[in-house]
Amino acid sequence: MLKNLYIVAIEPGSGKSLVLLGIMELLSKRIRKLGFFRPVIHDGSDLDNDIQLVLSRYQLDLPYEAQYALTHEAANHLIATGQYSELLKQIIQKYKALEQQCDFIVCEGIDATNIDPAFVDNFDSRVANHLAAPILLVTNGGGKAPHEVVNAVRAEREAFTEEGCALVATIVNRVAPDHLAQVKAGLQTVWTYPDPVFVLPDDALLLKPTVAEIAKAIQGELIRGDAERLSREVLNIKVAAMHLPNFLERLQEGSLVITPGDRSDVVLGCLAATLSDQSPSVSGLVLTGGLGLDTRIQTVIDGSRWTVPILSVQSDTYETAAKISAVRAEITPDNPRKIASALGLFETHVDSAKLGERIAVSRSTRMTPLMFEYELVERAKASRQHIVLPEGSEERILRASEILLRRGVADVTLLGDESEIRSQIAALGINLDPAQIINPRHSPWQEDYAATYFELRKHKGITKDYAHDLLLDPSYFGTMMVYKGAADGMVSGAVHTTAHTIRPALEFVRTQPGVSIVSSVFLMGLEDRVLVYGDCAVNPNPNPQQLADIAISSAMTAEQFGIEPLVAILSYSTGESGQGAEVEKVKEATRLARAMRPDLKIEGPIQYDAAVDESVAQTKLPGSEVAGHATVFIFPDLNTGNNTYKAVQRSANAVAIGPVLQGLRKPVNDLSRGCTVTDIVNTVAITAIQAQAIHTQAIQAS
Repeated sequence: MLKNLYIVAIEPGSGKSLVLLGIMELLSKRIRKLGFFRPVIHDGSDLDNDIQLVLSRYQLDLPYEAQYALTHEAANHLIATGQYSELLKQIIQKYKALEQQCDFIVCEGIDATNIDPAFVDNFDSRVANHLAAPILLVTNGGGKAPHEVVNAVRAEREAFTEEGCALVATIVNRVAPDHLAQVKAGLQTVWTYPDPVFVLPDDALLLKPTVAEIAKAIQGELIRGDAERLSREVLNIKVAAMHLPNFLERLQEGSLVITPGDRSDVVLGCLAATLSDQSPSVSGLVLTGGLGLDTRIQTVIDGSRWTVPILSVQSDTYETAAKISAVRAEITPDNPRKIASALGLFETHVDSAKLGERIAVSRSTRMTPLMFEYELVERAKASRQHIVLPEGSEERILRASEILLRRGVADVTLLGDESEIRSQIAALGINLDPAQIINPRHSPWQEDYAATYFELRKHKGITKDYAHDLLLDPSYFGTMMVYKGAADGMVSGAVHTTAHTIRPALEFVRTQPGVSIVSSVFLMGLEDRVLVYGDCAVNPNPNPQQLADIAISSAMTAEQFGIEPLVAILSYSTGESGQGAEVEKVKEATRLARAMRPDLKIEGPIQYDAAVDESVAQTKLPGSEVAGHATVFIFPDLNTGNNTYKAVQRSANAVAIGPVLQGLRKPVNDLSRGCTVTDIVNTVAITAIQAQAIHTQAIQAS
């Protein structure tokens, strides 16, 4: 079953609160720990109405602050300062914190009337994709002819589909009751999509604000009447500017009457009309200009059966009327009448069984780079590991280290000259007090590490002096820390070459049992998914056995990071369509990999298009479980792999995380010399997750 659902309204007045109630009512009967989340809410001291509504009605044992990420003001500030990614990160962070406490989360999108138009466009679709949440689309059928409703619904649905959103259903709300049959018939003629569409008629009651909502909007003071009557809906608004007889002729049931406070005749006329069985009753009076009731009028009211609210405001009649006209009706927690009306409307016109089935089977497979990066950090934090960074004086390493320590991603050891490192820390104005700083030249471990290296490599003809000198090198010292268990993993390469980083690991950390070769993968964050590419950085021309090992190692790496391994071993031909030495190498590698790991889904030889495109796969390799759905791509040689990952990175604007080394007994990972601070944080998190997996395997084996 899904873990979340995102409700999106296309335009103001779509009535998504009604849909929210219906969905919450449906799911509250099926989900034990149900949650609610909004990415952005309005500013000000007033609490968000829909959060209050959900918390009140469904008794969610969650604090109000956990139900949203940012206010409108905070979101706009991040947008205005070019920090859109930071905005998304904060939304994801708050959402993930809530996710840990819930079995299912209903998300509600932004209110366009409260959000700067500069970033309304595509905002909800982008957030939904980052949260891997399928969308329930709510459209507004109010004020539209039947054919306009049908065309708008189709266009809006297609727009969200083009954004890559998974749709659960579409609800067309507020359709004029006399247009209901025509709209349904029109939609049935064009609706060929698997996700259903439901049509709800307009309900006049739900469109009308209550006296309490208006009183809040105009800051009105209740000076007479019963406070319980504030929940009555205002069916229309009347400004009393005429003489009383003419005004009474135009009075309607449920009117809210706006009049200057010194118009005692209007007040008495409304009193008489409301108490009479022959005249319409008013829902309330608003006295403008800060003018109080005459004492004699107060006496009359107090001696009567008058319960209608009378509000007093400081603003004049025109200003007050303008404010009241702008008030939007809401389904508030203290209005059981509206709640009941909304639920009744939803349950009458929405097939709950069909919608429930869609929610049960619909699943978004999207994994954005931002979400993947968040998951990396969270998984690393779950079991904190100790990572050594040999390039301790490099600015990017120091800035990344502060982030790692502040977020609790990993414990950090920096290698290098301590005075130089501390001087750099002071110059950057950062805090690295929790970090350990070791100078290999003065470490008490130096002699032991040199002796260990000599014993491991003396068969290669090295001397003790050579071993001692070599262990002064931070890369060798850091790798030995990992080998000896003083650190769980190492990350280097911001300054040094790949060869300098991984050579020590190849010499004495060595490969895992049953693995013949150390290889690498890049985790490629595309717009809507994360793929695994290997080997793109280490092995120039692997033989069939090595290629098979790379495929299996890459599949295991994918599993470590929550990616289902569907392995495609690539070639310039698919299946039996081509011949040649390179094709035969891939065929043999595929055969070996399947024999070594029959539990894995492995396909090869296969071309890239057949591996990723389902329609191409149906033509070139029908019946394959991998073709069209591959997540792990094994390139036949370094030339192909390196060029392909860089082409995808630049052309598709993909995030390339790596290279991630695999096959070692303990994790050592290489950075690009052009890496950013974020790259370093991600690589440390990856290394920590690899270390966690190795520790788990050791425990299981013991």
